[in-house]
Amino acid sequence: MREALLLIGVVMEWVIIPLLGFSLIHALVSMRLLRRLGPTEPASGDTISDVSVLVPARNEEARIRDCLASLAAQHPPVREVILLDDRSTDRTGEIARELGFREEAGCRLRLIHGTDLPEGWIGKNWACHQLSKVADPSSSHLLFTDADTVHGTGCVSAALAYARSVRADLLSLWPDQITGTWSEKLIIPLGYLLFMSFQPFLFLRWLQLDPARAQRLGLDRRRLAGLGAANGQFLLFRREAYDSLGGHEALRDHLVEDIAFGRRVASRTGEGMRLFNADGINLLKCRMYTDFAGVWEGFSKNMRPVFEESPKSFLLFGIVIFGLFLLPFLMFPWIPSAGIAVGLILLNRFVLTLRFRTSWFGFLAHPFAIVLALLVALNSWRLCLRRGIVWKGRVYSGATRSVID
Repeated sequence: MREALLLIGVVMEWVIIPLLGFSLIHALVSMRLLRRLGPTEPASGDTISDVSVLVPARNEEARIRDCLASLAAQHPPVREVILLDDRSTDRTGEIARELGFREEAGCRLRLIHGTDLPEGWIGKNWACHQLSKVADPSSSHLLFTDADTVHGTGCVSAALAYARSVRADLLSLWPDQITGTWSEKLIIPLGYLLFMSFQPFLFLRWLQLDPARAQRLGLDRRRLAGLGAANGQFLLFRREAYDSLGGHEALRDHLVEDIAFGRRVASRTGEGMRLFNADGINLLKCRMYTDFAGVWEGFSKNMRPVFEESPKSFLLFGIVIFGLFLLPFLMFPWIPSAGIAVGLILLNRFVLTLRFRTSWFGFLAHPFAIVLALLVALNSWRLCLRRGIVWKGRVYSGATRSVID
């Protein structure tokens, strides 16, 4: 026991503490780079935002009204808002009609109905593919947004203005994440911890300034893909870029399409494509889940498939998360240096909680959040190995291929 504690103490001092220090510095730099957007005044003469807003929905009667009403109220108005009712068995379509959505082609507020899910497709990807095919061809941008989002009146125009200013082929906004139950407060803020601490914003931005750098550094598409990530709650594509990427058809069987799109755009950094993420908490809000069952099922759907064909990466992820963010708390009573590690973790969580206005309960109960996340990850792996992923009443194998050309 004594020898094991001595070994862990050495690892704590020479590996864990330096990595936690790096992750804290990286998070601070990332927060600096992640531009916080706010409502902007429309440019002189602008009477419409040149965007087709596309919303896939399946059994979303509890949330669809607020989402569609907020999109219909955008100022200046968007070119069109199209809802695809993906064979819902509840009042999703009826609520859309109550808000003025119509089935006729050419309506600014339009309702369409999804067709049968083809073999080899994920339901959301098939819905988004259908939406892209009916969007007005004159729209310069396509915005895919989830049914659980609520948009401020200037959200779309502000996002479009920023996307144009930075020449983004894909702009992803990170909403104000609303949490109510204990499981939401524990799990959802961890996304910011992982995203800010490890996603290489600075390096990607540096490459985007001179795409030829990628070739000079010997970075092919597969290596560049690792620099990308995006949030499917708000994906604003330049229309030509979406088409050149192959749209949702290119990742029809990918269970985590937002991360896949981020990787796909980043993989083409050397060809001049640009991926930007931005802080949108002043523009839109989202409540992903409303109970423990939703959190458990939703994150179990994503955690193993996000690593695609690499079980080794998934296992390494679990080891890193355990070693960096949980082990110091377990060793705190026996290893003095673990106190430094705990302090670095809590400082990182404190800064992120302030910046993104996430739950203070999640901050205070950090070790329990990590335990829950690891349990969800194990469940995700179990489902992928055995009976498959169940989502929105459909069963998927969980076998997710890489979508990098």
